[in-house]
Amino acid sequence: MSLLTVLPGAVSQGIIWGIMVLGVFITFRMLDIADLTVDGSFALGGSVAAVVSVNLGLDPLVAILLGMLAGVAAGLVTGILHSVLDIPAILAGILTQIALWSINLRVMGKSNTPLLNVDTVFTRLASLLGVSQAVATLIIGIVCATVVILLMYWFFGTEIGSALRATGNNEDMCRALGIDVRVTKLIALAFSNGLVGLSGALICQSQKYADINMGTGAIVIGLAAIVIGEVLGYFAKAFGSRLVSVVAGSVVYFLIRALVLQMGLDVNDMKLLSAVIVAFALAIPVIAKRHRIRSGYRRDTASAMREAPDAPAMPEQADEGGER
Repeated sequence: MSLLTVLPGAVSQGIIWGIMVLGVFITFRMLDIADLTVDGSFALGGSVAAVVSVNLGLDPLVAILLGMLAGVAAGLVTGILHSVLDIPAILAGILTQIALWSINLRVMGKSNTPLLNVDTVFTRLASLLGVSQAVATLIIGIVCATVVILLMYWFFGTEIGSALRATGNNEDMCRALGIDVRVTKLIALAFSNGLVGLSGALICQSQKYADINMGTGAIVIGLAAIVIGEVLGYFAKAFGSRLVSVVAGSVVYFLIRALVLQMGLDVNDMKLLSAVIVAFALAIPVIAKRHRIRSGYRRDTASAMREAPDAPAMPEQADEGGER
């Protein structure tokens, strides 16, 4: 399979996964929390969407909506553990993630659920427009990502959204202003995992199956895509531009994966590649900052030396026994 053949699929997958990355962006960049619930809520969204489509025969759009609501419920559990019971955020995410492993198995009744003979939003659009499923996946991915970005841009400009952003910037100040930070964190975690569940449901219908392991490493992918997007949009300071950069980072991440797989990398080494990409992407801003500091220090030192007046010459001392 040539590189040009796999590129469209990588782009469409990157855009759909980009919705999950937007959810991670809410907790990681706005609340400064690495929410490990993501690995479980992504698989939960896919599991719920698969089961209600196969066992209940529900419309694929309804299945996607239910998958998103399942993600919201998972986020609410993490939010209650963290905000109400004062469990540390990372531990609350781990507890929910562990619980979701068993819940996902209960939902599907087995480790995976195929959707081979089930209608999906992608097959519907492909038959409606007379295009391939790859093109339909790309179209739906772009539409969904655009709607999510616009929704986030609107929501975080409202009073509640602004309070949520302020909570991540300065929690103590928000308390002093009378903002209930427990509620804002609860809303943020529910919103974040709702987007993760939506992405999981779309991925499930795109690849025509749900698997218990489909969310493994999702948080790593999300962090990598966020940092790559921030490097790409280094000069983008507007909130909307940052959201677009995050989705672009997800696309670049999956393009890198496709390129490396085409070069012959074993599929089992993809987790190692993901970890390397995250470490490298996180190191770039730190290295760049240190380089700027050192360069500025050298410039300031050189400028100070140029501007300093010449030291006065020392008077010559007469030799001992010489004329006085």
